[in-house]
Amino acid sequence: MTTGQAGSALECSIPTVRKLMATGVVPGVRAEGRQVFPLAALQQLQARPGADLPALGTAEVAVLRSDVPARVEEADREWIGFGTALDEAQLLAALSGWWRCDPARVAAGGVLPVTVAGYIVAVLTGLTEWEADGTVGTGARYRFTEARLAGYLTDLTAPANAADPADPQDARLAGLLLGTRLPSVSGGPIAYVTAATTAATTAATTAATVAATVAADQPAAEGE
Repeated sequence: MTTGQAGSALECSIPTVRKLMATGVVPGVRAEGRQVFPLAALQQLQARPGADLPALGTAEVAVLRSDVPARVEEADREWIGFGTALDEAQLLAALSGWWRCDPARVAAGGVLPVTVAGYIVAVLTGLTEWEADGTVGTGARYRFTEARLAGYLTDLTAPANAADPADPQDARLAGLLLGTRLPSVSGGPIAYVTAATTAATTAATTAATVAATVAADQPAAEGE
């Protein structure tokens, strides 16, 4: 499948498809030459269910909309973003800050799903404590100092937690969320999603998935 066809089937842009491929969570992606999206992987992603936010028992959950890994020169981390090439310590440091957000609002949800292209690829917990970067006003950035990496994926088509959380609740949350779909809209990396909105979105995308699966079975055309 071309990246354009994959984008149509997954209801996202070509750059978003390429970002998903660049994280390493889609197996069978060609490393060199023209990028193509494996048909089998596409069909598996289309079948992924929506996140069951009502099961979390909270009305709203913050979502970290991650990009691919990028190197940074900071005292407490070398990377930001999500990618399977990073180890657990690097991922935790990369994902736990510094974000423009309302930290109390993030902490109230009890969990911070990390998404790429609307799929949950990692889950953070332990959000009860945070520090600010010292900026005054709405430009302040925050880091969650006691955050834990409850889980993350290395293969989105066959979701299995690559972490081994010691806390049973962390394991439960990761098992509930990893690999599911969680669309969100935000002008920055942190979005806020309500359980009611997610339920409605899941119902709407179920019918769209059926039509997209039929389209995905058609032969690829030239170009994207």
